[in-house]
Amino acid sequence: MSSFRKALKSRQKNHHERSQPGFRKNLGLLEKKKDYKLRADDYHKKQNTLAALRKKAQEKNPDEFYFNMISSQLQDGVHVAKKAKEEAEVTEEQKKVMRTQDIKYVEMKRVAEAKKIERLKGELHLLDADGKQKNKHTFFVDSKKEVHSFDLANHLKTAPELVDRVYNRPTLETLETKSIQGAVEPHKLKKLAKQRNHQYKILSQRIDREKKMFVITQKIQTRKDLQDKNKKVKVKKETPNAAAIYKFEAKRKR
Repeated sequence: MSSFRKALKSRQKNHHERSQPGFRKNLGLLEKKKDYKLRADDYHKKQNTLAALRKKAQEKNPDEFYFNMISSQLQDGVHVAKKAKEEAEVTEEQKKVMRTQDIKYVEMKRVAEAKKIERLKGELHLLDADGKQKNKHTFFVDSKKEVHSFDLANHLKTAPELVDRVYNRPTLETLETKSIQGAVEPHKLKKLAKQRNHQYKILSQRIDREKKMFVITQKIQTRKDLQDKNKKVKVKKETPNAAAIYKFEAKRKR
């Protein structure tokens, strides 16, 4: 029991290294052995690294070349791979979508956008939003006298107020026999024209969005196809509005 009692940690004396003497307190804390050990290990590690680099520099082949030497550059003391020229043709918005979304999701959103476009086209009938005709309608007469006395409203058999309309231009006979349905007041017609302009603006935005989705889908599909090990040749470079075109070697499948 006496030997066990002597081996107990609680009964052992805790030996401390001496502290800095009073007359040397201006020099700071006295370095202990654990501090010296850390400092010595760090010193030897640095000396060994310098010796290894010195040896590597002495034994280096002056004609040594790696392709990574021309495909990377120093940025803040760190080697960074150079960006390929093809990657610069992809916009930041396309990169963000391509990283986060899958091709199936993008295709689903594109199809939904195309259906909305078709529905809007069916509602608007592709009529001019301002109600003014862009193309020309030429009338032929027999003499110059008829040209000077030509009356467009009389020729079209409609009211003079309806001549500038591209659509919904009833004749005088229709106006006399049938009652007018819909808005006829100027302020209501102005409001309807404003709503129609807004609908055309939405249609234009949806068409642009659908085109962007189609380009993103093509670019994602091209990157998936490039993962194959078949030989390929680039035919056309990638642009912000179109995916790159590759020609793959014909390979017979068993």
